[in-house]
Formats: sequence, C-alpha cells, structure tokens
Amino acid sequence: MTRKINLPPKKERHKLFGSVEPGVKLKPTEKDKMPDLQNTKKDFLFTIDAVGISNVKHPIIIHSSLLPKQQTTIANFKMTSKISHDSKGTNMSRFTEQLEQYRQNGGFQLTLTNLYDFTKELAERLKQQDASIDVSFPWFYERKGPSSELVGLNHAEATISVSYEQGIGFTSTASLKCAVTTLCPCSKEISEYSAHNQRGFVTMNIEFTNDYHEEIDWKAALLEAAETNASAMIHPVLKRTDEKVVTETAYENPRFVEDMVRLVAADLYELDFVQAFSVECRNEESIHLHDAIANLSYRKEV
Repeated sequence: MTRKINLPPKKERHKLFGSVEPGVKLKPTEKDKMPDLQNTKKDFLFTIDAVGISNVKHPIIIHSSLLPKQQTTIANFKMTSKISHDSKGTNMSRFTEQLEQYRQNGGFQLTLTNLYDFTKELAERLKQQDASIDVSFPWFYERKGPSSELVGLNHAEATISVSYEQGIGFTSTASLKCAVTTLCPCSKEISEYSAHNQRGFVTMNIEFTNDYHEEIDWKAALLEAAETNASAMIHPVLKRTDEKVVTETAYENPRFVEDMVRLVAADLYELDFVQAFSVECRNEESIHLHDAIANLSYRKEV
C-alpha cells in the first residue's frame, strides 16, 4: 500500500535537506571594489605557455563546396593565451565573452578569415600579445551510391587551429579524419578466393601557406586525397548493385597502410595551399584483434 505523504512548504523542505538562512555579507558587491587576484603583478617564477578554456561546446555555421553547402553543427572550442612570469593569471570570462560576441553577430561563421579576426581580438581583449584557438567539429557531406545514386550523409572529423602573435602574425593549421575501405594486398595475393578488407581511418594534418584563400575548400581537398587513394569509399546507402561496384572496386585496388600514407602524401604534396603535412592510416583489421598503423610527415621547401 502506498504511504500518503504530507509535504511541508518548499522552503521548509529545503531546510529539511540542509539549507540555511543567508549569513551576514561583508565583502563588496561592486566590481571596482572587488580584489582582482588574477591581475596581481609579482614575480611568479615561470611564464605559462598556454592558459585558457577547453571543451567549450558552441554552435557554428560551416560553408562547404560539397552538399550541403551550408550547415550548422556543434563545435568544440579550445582558447588559450600565454602569460608572463609577472602575471598571476588570466581572465577566463573574457574567452566566453569573445565567443558570445561573435554568436550574437549573425552566428559564428567558421572561416579562416573570421578565425584570424577572432584570435587577434581575443589577444587584445586579454591584454596579451598572443592568443590561440582550436575548433573541432563534425563535417557532413552527401555521398551517392555508385550505381543507384541514392544519397546519404557521411561525416568526417575536422579541426582548424589559428595562433596569433603580435609582431609576427598568424599560423594556421587544419586536420581531417575520415573513414575508407582498404583491402589487404597480401590476402589477395595468397588466397584462392576473395581477400579480407577492413575499415581504415585516414588522419591528415596540414599547415596552410600564407597565401591560402578560402575559395578552395580545404576539407573537400583533404577528403579527396584520402578517398581517391583508398581501396574503396565508404557509403551511407548501398543497394545490391552498389555493393557489387564497391566490393569489386576494393578488389581491384588493394592497399596496405604503408601504401595509403604514401599515396595520400603524394596528393597533399601537390596541393599548393599546403606548406607541411602529416598522414596517418589506421586499419581496424578484420582478421586480427589489433590495428595496423602507418604515418609519415613532410615539410615542403620554401
């Protein structure tokens, strides 16, 4: 039988669970009268390379050369700045103030130009000579079945980073991680029938040249470098006629992880807007419990 409960008023319930009356307040409530510990100037021994906030979820607007041309998503922000040995700390609220300012001005449009402006303004707001921002987000793109042409959405994991230092300027980098299909060349070579394949993940990190312009969609360029060098592409929608094309394409284009990183690197080498790059391929092996990995890095001569 359910017991009937006689509920006391809400304030009394709060007291029952530990709430107490407010105490006497003696400290100032006006901002200009409050002590600002973070702005204390003294010799604090070491300069700090980066201090700020991370794991900040925030909506952004992405522009893409692939459909959908414009999309909204949730990004993960990291924003930092250096502080010298004679400063105790930074003002954390200024990071989110800067982010909110951009949101209220038509939404956070994720372009490299906007990130340059944001990072420089952030340094000025913090009264520091430098600032850095990393923005990680899922990027979606349409993919058609090779035979049926039925459309679905794939996605890749993207990150774009900008650093600004007064008197030096900007450094900008980006990365893209996408999934592909790889088929084992050794398995194909030694087996009477078939060959094992697996899902591979290609991660590309690039440093932009100073003359990069956003008429070029770096996301689409990196995606093409990974997918066109794989055994086959990943598809969200496959009918039987599509599956036949995909499996036969994979069989015709076997790839080790070593092959993948070298082929992708060749494509990145040919991209004029890439100054330096690294490539990693990780295969989730279908006949092993372990993964197979390979990576390489390269910097072009100036």
